[in-house]
Amino acid sequence: MKIRVGLADDQALVRAGFRMIVESQPDMEVAGEAADGQEAIELVRRQRPDVILMDIRMPRVDGIEATRQVAGATRVVILTTYELDEYVFDALAAGASGFLLKAAPPEDLIRAIQVVAAGNALLDPSVTRKLIEEFSKRPEPALKRPKELATLTERELEVLKELARGLTNAEIAARLHVSETTVKTHVAHLLDKLALRDRVQAVIVAYEAGLAGAG
Repeated sequence: MKIRVGLADDQALVRAGFRMIVESQPDMEVAGEAADGQEAIELVRRQRPDVILMDIRMPRVDGIEATRQVAGATRVVILTTYELDEYVFDALAAGASGFLLKAAPPEDLIRAIQVVAAGNALLDPSVTRKLIEEFSKRPEPALKRPKELATLTERELEVLKELARGLTNAEIAARLHVSETTVKTHVAHLLDKLALRDRVQAVIVAYEAGLAGAG
């Protein structure tokens, strides 16, 4: 089965470049193109791509609102010109599975599509750390999800805090003196207990619960 990819960007040249990269892969195909957010929403409803590459700044409906409307039906990779522009957090909170720089090399784009299509989040640790820095500038969050967080074991809570610091599984394993496989298991369990889709959502929940930066 080929990975079906939607392309949403208001610049035809950008879409053409992405189309060439996607179509160069034997396991991928382009499911359709959209020149603005409204077209992106319609594309997802009509074609049901596995993944959609979504620009943030588009006419009519922007990429954030489009992401909010399609996130349940497809997995969204946000395309951005800057490493962490002001809208990236909002896009992730709206349901995006990660984001990629438009200037990234083709192999990074291919990997991003494969990672997200497999059900994983694409969020580089350095990006997670920038998100946490962004969180720290925002007003103190009201505590959320106390019931769900109460279901986590002490170790799962530790892992969640480390995720919120932007650490990789390998880094968490080293800090907690356990194997990387054990960390993966803890991550899977806490995502399941909190009914979260991926690590991106876990970082957001950790922030909302006041755990980001907690000792």
